[in-house]
Amino acid sequence: MNLQRRPLVLTSLVLACMLATTAAQVPLAPAPVTLTPAQMEVFLLEAKVVARKVTTKGVTKPIQATLSDGAFTHDAQIQTVDESRTIFNAGKASEVGFRDTYKFNIAGSRLARVLGLQNVPMSVERRIDGKTAAMTWWIDDVRMDEADRVKRRPEGWTSERISKQMHVMRIWDELIQNRDRNQGNMLWTSDWTLWMIDHTRAFRIGDALLKPDQLTRSDRGLLERLRQLTASDMEQVARGGMLTRAEAEAVLKRRDRLVKRFDDLIAKRGETAVLFTIE
Repeated sequence: MNLQRRPLVLTSLVLACMLATTAAQVPLAPAPVTLTPAQMEVFLLEAKVVARKVTTKGVTKPIQATLSDGAFTHDAQIQTVDESRTIFNAGKASEVGFRDTYKFNIAGSRLARVLGLQNVPMSVERRIDGKTAAMTWWIDDVRMDEADRVKRRPEGWTSERISKQMHVMRIWDELIQNRDRNQGNMLWTSDWTLWMIDHTRAFRIGDALLKPDQLTRSDRGLLERLRQLTASDMEQVARGGMLTRAEAEAVLKRRDRLVKRFDDLIAKRGETAVLFTIE
């Protein structure tokens, strides 16, 4: 045995032991913080705005703000748009009784929670810089919007899961009569969840379904919760002036039409062909 190499071997062993001991003492990275809806609501209402920037997407140019309560930091979207027009001229999309308001983001968030939908971001009313605004949770881990998904067709994203979420979105947009759904306000996260954002031009007072032929399938749980939606629920959704009485009543009228539509389809095709559950 070469005795001249022994000190090097011993030194290496000691160093390895020291590194292992040090590594054992280093704390693990904290797990991602997951807030309950109630905690998220409090955070949006009370956390301090520590930074902000104007976003480039969207007609209303909402602000992306960074909020912190000292222990937790997260981004939010600030929207102050609140416009009404007797007639809105936009070519074929001209509309009578036009409204574009931050209040509908808040009403949409509340209604989604009543219906058990977890892919509409939390939104609250808050006063910022002397103006009332919707403070809306910024979606984490966005992979792409719908335009990019259609263009890139990412591998591993199952067509069945995508299709089911599209069916849910169509029901949701009919319920709130959202006339402004576009590929830019359909966001996909890495877990293949479709997030539906920006509802400032929804909640019209028409009671007819706009595209009933596209309503061919429904999530079983969503349909049941639609059946259970009450006028009292809508009063809570509308509280604080987020919806007028006519807007809240129109939601219930469209709900009736939606339920009848799917009941008729089930009677004709059977539950298995119409109803599904999103895993």
